[in-house]
Amino acid sequence: MFVFGYDSYMQHAFPRDELDPLHCRGRGPDRQDPSNLNINDVLGNYSLTLIDALDTLAVMGNSSEFQKAVKLVIDTVSFDKDSTVQVFEATIRVLGSLLSAHIIITDTKQPFGDMTIKDYDNELLHMARDLAVRLLPAFENTKTGIPYPRVNLKKGVPPDGNNETCTAGAGSLLVEFGILSRLLGDSTFEWVARRAVKALWNLRSNNTGLLGNVVNIQTGHWVGKQSGLGAGSDSFYEYLLKSYILFGEKEDLEMFNDAYRNIQNHLRRGEYLHMPIVGSREACNEGEGDPPLYVNVNMFTGQLMNTWIDSLQAFFPGLQVLIGDVEDAICLHAFYYAIWKRYGALPERYNWQLQAPDVPFYPLRPELVESTYLLYQATKNPFYLHVGMDILQSLEKYTKAKCGYATLHHVVEKTKEDRMESFFLSETCKYLYLLFDEENPLHKSGNKYMFTTEGHIVSVDERFRNSLWQDILPGEVDSTEKIKPNELKAVNFSSNCNRVPDERRYLLPLKSIYMRQIDQMVGLI
Repeated sequence: MFVFGYDSYMQHAFPRDELDPLHCRGRGPDRQDPSNLNINDVLGNYSLTLIDALDTLAVMGNSSEFQKAVKLVIDTVSFDKDSTVQVFEATIRVLGSLLSAHIIITDTKQPFGDMTIKDYDNELLHMARDLAVRLLPAFENTKTGIPYPRVNLKKGVPPDGNNETCTAGAGSLLVEFGILSRLLGDSTFEWVARRAVKALWNLRSNNTGLLGNVVNIQTGHWVGKQSGLGAGSDSFYEYLLKSYILFGEKEDLEMFNDAYRNIQNHLRRGEYLHMPIVGSREACNEGEGDPPLYVNVNMFTGQLMNTWIDSLQAFFPGLQVLIGDVEDAICLHAFYYAIWKRYGALPERYNWQLQAPDVPFYPLRPELVESTYLLYQATKNPFYLHVGMDILQSLEKYTKAKCGYATLHHVVEKTKEDRMESFFLSETCKYLYLLFDEENPLHKSGNKYMFTTEGHIVSVDERFRNSLWQDILPGEVDSTEKIKPNELKAVNFSSNCNRVPDERRYLLPLKSIYMRQIDQMVGLI
């Protein structure tokens, strides 16, 4: 699957950003329509798909193609382009991949095979710095410290730059910017990213502790008051935890614990006869009541705002695995898998009250595969291998096109759109591959790795836990007390990984009565 998609891109689309898999051609920014943000936020005229796929090549052990691809990036890619891109997308897709590939190349252990580059002189790190410097103007002239959502790589923030940004977009830059700062010994990048996180955090509701999804960067006023786990919010919470795992800063874990507690208190609901109620059973796999569902609420009141959830929220079980809340992860994953079983894909938005898609397209997103992979790593229950095979077969059946894999325009009708987003190769294929490759060096080498929100691998080691500066934010006392990795503990979750006994490994992860309950929730039975 990866090879077909990657080879099709290289044959028909490179050096353009994306592959159009139906017409076998490349796609770049939409110069004719600057308002086409769906395209222009992502495509910067910098061979996006090639860059985004670099570490997938390494994880799959393809050293010759990895080396060839790295040399192509070094020789042909420039960020000196008149392209206005979203800061978040450029950071997670491009900056993150450059840093990941640099770490792989310079790893003295070379666990994936010989991924070294002859005469390599830190070119990818220099390119990462060049890109990050071009993104820095987004953090200037903002009264709150929250960055503008978009920046022109040549000219800085456009004169008509939008003052409104989403929480995830502004608050999910710390992992990549922090890695860059610590590799360079330059605090600038981590400083601006951490300042943005703290600014958003300080705007949370005094009543519920929740954050909204859209904020004005000049006034700090919440334009979008929806608090949820999907689009606009998702990776903010993910990066609070992952920043702690990588850098060991105590305040990141404290913010995550507080956020997770508030999510459990206000977003975790039960569902009965398609009417939301505040309560759901406390434990996923025992007791009576309704299975947990995380809904969208008003950040100030905690009241339900709508009856849909989106496919991006399927990442959350994987995040719960990282903190040991495996039982709750099992329950939520089962809900999303039930939707997948019904349609052979995840609709972008699913209305749980109507039991129907609100937004019916599926752009080959990886979140359900990611959570499936992490749950299998946590439980070793072969059920998740069956889930992975089901997803793999659905992708082959419904999304394979003449030259790659295509977005599903409608999950019911199975019509296709002519687009293969770069995350299909960087995430969806990578997580599927790792799910089935139990002997992969990523699992067996003894090295510890973390995935960024774009699925790029970074090693968890001491060099990222040692900053060369004292104060992260000027004018503050340095309270960045380090916590050892084994001291990670999130609060107020319903259970922990010790509650999944070995004898359950070969049983369904959920009791059959609860499985049927969830299938009924999505109209499967």
